[in-house]
Amino acid sequence: MSKTEHFILFDQLPLIYGRVPKVANTSIKATLSELLQQAPEEGIRSTSDAFWTQSTHGETSLITPQQAMSKRGTHFCFSFVRNPFDRLVSAYNNKILELDDVTKPMKEMGLSHNMLFIDFIGCIIDTPDEDLDVHLMPQSKILSLNGRVIPSFVGQIEHIQEHWKTLQIWMKKEGLPVLNNIPEKNVRRGNNHSDLKKYYSDMEVTRLVQKRYNEDIELFYNDTDLSELISGEKKQISDPVVPLISF
Repeated sequence: MSKTEHFILFDQLPLIYGRVPKVANTSIKATLSELLQQAPEEGIRSTSDAFWTQSTHGETSLITPQQAMSKRGTHFCFSFVRNPFDRLVSAYNNKILELDDVTKPMKEMGLSHNMLFIDFIGCIIDTPDEDLDVHLMPQSKILSLNGRVIPSFVGQIEHIQEHWKTLQIWMKKEGLPVLNNIPEKNVRRGNNHSDLKKYYSDMEVTRLVQKRYNEDIELFYNDTDLSELISGEKKQISDPVVPLISF
């Protein structure tokens, strides 16, 4: 995934998707690919950047936040976000513990296989936004520009089934083809998030993460108690984030 081209633009539909790593991207992209008018070229999976730039017969392209913002008046743009505390643990488990070695961008940050979580957080704190691996980049940096949220609709992965149904209603009102239901598989790191308590038992780690990802919390989870975010136990279903932006 490019560090700058975070959005998928449909050429024949007034539709844009803001993709955020570790937020059900696989399922969302697979569902979006069903909107293509021509069958995509074989050999490249929809999870790949190359799929959207090379395999859709010109029906899609990847664009920057600046380009996505410029089309906000003519295109319906949506995205999904994730509790930043949970997203970090997911990235740590997948990229640091499960893989045999970390990716080049993570190595350049100073990250390494099997490193301690507290050291993982320390590297993130010490790395400027522009040098962060995209899986660790604040969601606010991906989905906003100069403090303004770009998508018209931002759902939460914690309530993806409910928010997806709302998205389907919105798209119908916009005159867009309605997306199929999103599969429940691969949209979360299981249903039990009790492991968050283990990772955030150190109050200093929690404070550092809260400070580093404070804009994510303020923009996308300002109706949720901080203790619920830290524990992963979000009790009430929130409405999707619908930014009110005047131009």
